[in-house]
Amino acid sequence: MAKVAFLGLGVMGYPMAGYLQKAGHDVTVYNRTTAKAEKWAAEYGGGFAATPCEAAAGAAFVMACVGNDDDLRSICLGDDGAFKDMASGSIFVDHTTVSAKVTRELYGVAKAGGISFVDAPVSGGQAGAENGQLVVMCGGDQAAYDAAEPFIDAYAKKCVRLGESGAGQLTKMVNQICIAGLVQGLSEGLHFAEKAGLDGRAVIDLIGGGAAGSWQMVNRYETMLDDHFDHGFAVDWMRKDLGICLATANENGASLPVTALVDQFYKDVQKMGGGRWDTSSLVKRLRKMD
Repeated sequence: MAKVAFLGLGVMGYPMAGYLQKAGHDVTVYNRTTAKAEKWAAEYGGGFAATPCEAAAGAAFVMACVGNDDDLRSICLGDDGAFKDMASGSIFVDHTTVSAKVTRELYGVAKAGGISFVDAPVSGGQAGAENGQLVVMCGGDQAAYDAAEPFIDAYAKKCVRLGESGAGQLTKMVNQICIAGLVQGLSEGLHFAEKAGLDGRAVIDLIGGGAAGSWQMVNRYETMLDDHFDHGFAVDWMRKDLGICLATANENGASLPVTALVDQFYKDVQKMGGGRWDTSSLVKRLRKMD
């Protein structure tokens, strides 16, 4: 058993922290909305703190899952940031999807203070977090990763180190680039089936086991056909992630024409009031164009 802090109790962090507590660790959580931290502590039996610094004090491992680059900088380096009270030799594991730039910046600050920093963005969405079945993509020093992996395993089905600091975030960008194209393709296919008068369920039941099959198809086609999007990974968050992908592509010279196009399609969905809809709502945009 180890003393662990978890910072950020959104739809992902809340169950992830719960799995750590259920694994037998002594978990203290922090959330900007204290009431949510209190609720978590009542549900799982762990502790809660009023600041990231207080939560991290004495913890061997500090996990975080917050919103964006600025949120991460704040909980690490702010007036009450976690780095202030993290002991030399402790390890910070960041599950937020952020830029590789801020990851490397914080890795350097942490290292100067005797702290290890592992970037560990996740894939699997809310369902993956709730079921302890996340895929975790890691970057950072090998020794720090080796120490953190058994703790990450509490909520992961697969966890792999891809390289030095920032490699986890770059891998998450690849993940989001692939998803963007897949969801747009699936949306167009289902929309075409509807316009052609086909039974969408029968079509997917047939082609889903072939070359066209994907996780998105298996897990999203029914709700897409039913025009139901009040679940899953929000369009607002996907646009944040794709913005990181496109900015990084501008830096490294990668060409992402489809990603850039789908990002604009998601902008259209936001204008429709769908910022909190699941990313599969791209099909709703096509229906509106009829």
